[in-house]
Amino acid sequence: MTYEIRPAFRDDLDGARGVMLDTFYLDLGYGYRPEWHRDVIELEETYLRTPRHTLFVAVLDGDVVGTTAVRSQGPRTPPHPAWLTERYPDHGTAQLFRVYVRREHRRNGLARGLVRRARDFVAATPGYERLYLHSDTRSEGAEPFWKSVADVVHDERDGDPDHFQTVHYEIPLHP
Repeated sequence: MTYEIRPAFRDDLDGARGVMLDTFYLDLGYGYRPEWHRDVIELEETYLRTPRHTLFVAVLDGDVVGTTAVRSQGPRTPPHPAWLTERYPDHGTAQLFRVYVRREHRRNGLARGLVRRARDFVAATPGYERLYLHSDTRSEGAEPFWKSVADVVHDERDGDPDHFQTVHYEIPLHP
């Protein structure tokens, strides 16, 4: 199988949205939440029309099978600690979002390739100083993957299975 990892085109947006929504419902189990996922409905406006934002896709035979996105935005307080907002201000922070790969295409290096493209975009975009992300460690394979490409900044896990088990990371811009 030959995958192509590239910036998304307008024709890719329905496929990208499908990958994201399937991840919310099938993998993460909480479904679409407008307060968290507005960008998924407004992909064109958020990622294709907004300067310093971008969306990358992994494509196989014309079908989008993976995504990742970059937004010029640091973490928000709440729900995250205020010191993270101070460390990662909007003006100099790129935040990585929507790193999702369809189950049947996992273990092919797609997430790593998508993150590499996003990191290269951030490193080449004037004004960005850091690449930040957070992840819920309950997502299968998330913690070992992120630890292989990023540095842990803050671990918010509290052990309560009803709470998000969030870990915050920073990806070095120059490997």
